[in-house]
Amino acid sequence: MVNVEQEIPLLLAEIERLGTPTANGKHSVKFGKLVRDERCGDIFEALVGTLRAAKKRKIITYDGEMLLQGVHDDVDIVIL
Repeated sequence: MVNVEQEIPLLLAEIERLGTPTANGKHSVKFGKLVRDERCGDIFEALVGTLRAAKKRKIITYDGEMLLQGVHDDVDIVIL
């Protein structure tokens, strides 16, 4: 069973590792880059579920409700 509370800090670390700082100093990464990263694939059993949980807790933000590989590859995921 996946523990989202443990995965969210790991998600933030991966966004910082793969992403770039925005103009306001927050880190941002494209969904496609995150979902295709081998290390993320090894860490996260359900990446989209972890992203949704982090968004619901207002830890990250992105446009839309559900992200799908391929369709939403250019969507920015930003740490708040």
